[in-house]
Amino acid sequence: MQREQLADFLRRRREAIRPAEVGVVAGPRRRTAGLCREEVAALAGMSVDYVVRLEQGRSSQPSTQLLGALARALRLSDDERDHLFLLAGHRPPPADGVARQARAGLLRMLDLLGDNPALVISDLGEVLAQNRASVLLAGDHTGFSGDRRYVAHRWFTDPGARTADVPQEWERHARQHVADLRAVAGRRPGDPVVSGLVERLLAASADFRRYWSEHEVAVRRADRKTFVHPRVGRVVVDCETLVTPDQGQRLVVLTPADDEARERLALLRVLGTEEFPTGVQDAASRWGSGRPRRIGVVNGPFGGARAGEAGRPVVRRG
Repeated sequence: MQREQLADFLRRRREAIRPAEVGVVAGPRRRTAGLCREEVAALAGMSVDYVVRLEQGRSSQPSTQLLGALARALRLSDDERDHLFLLAGHRPPPADGVARQARAGLLRMLDLLGDNPALVISDLGEVLAQNRASVLLAGDHTGFSGDRRYVAHRWFTDPGARTADVPQEWERHARQHVADLRAVAGRRPGDPVVSGLVERLLAASADFRRYWSEHEVAVRRADRKTFVHPRVGRVVVDCETLVTPDQGQRLVVLTPADDEARERLALLRVLGTEEFPTGVQDAASRWGSGRPRRIGVVNGPFGGARAGEAGRPVVRRG
């Protein structure tokens, strides 16, 4: 526990908050622009004396419950909350469960990418939204349910899920899926969604068990990938990933790696979609027939839009 730094951090954060931000009416005789200790104590549900001792570096180590209450009272960001926990000698709490609705800002960026295939995925590899170019190239991945939502689960339990990838890249992709999942498990310790997925994969796949035992850890941020499409053949793309500040969602943008790939993507836009049996088809084709099938709509810039029309993304909501 770093008492002096913790005390200084709490004082600075208290002084930085405007009373109106927390519903406190500031009278004309108020002597400070920030909150007073009594107000912090009331908002956090603790005694004024304890707040004083914390700010003077005289307290014992606060519990995680008290730190959480202080973080809420002081309106700390996720980064500030994590810093508070570390100063107090505690491991930061796991991030809240990842939203299964793509963030509005990422959807706007997705819509602006036009002819470049792009998709929004969760940190566990669940596709939350795709633009039309992505569906044309890779198929519709927004309609899975259960563990099949997660790309790593499909990869290690369904051989058909690898059909659109060249065999020479299979091992590299497998290792990347596992290293990425281990990174998520490290950021979200105790999260039953993550631990449950890992346990089921360990039970289902010998390959997953082998790679998991190697303890490789790496968030997948950049890659080169070869797609095999039934109409235009091999398309080599570079994958760049934009990760949100909380690391819960990612915008993945695919750009042609060479002139041949650029020409084939252009041809694909002309040809439209094509049914491509890959072992992941349920009631409808993964590629559909003529346009991406509608998965759902979200409130926001794309609310009410039919998926796939005028280049609009196919959107999944949880």
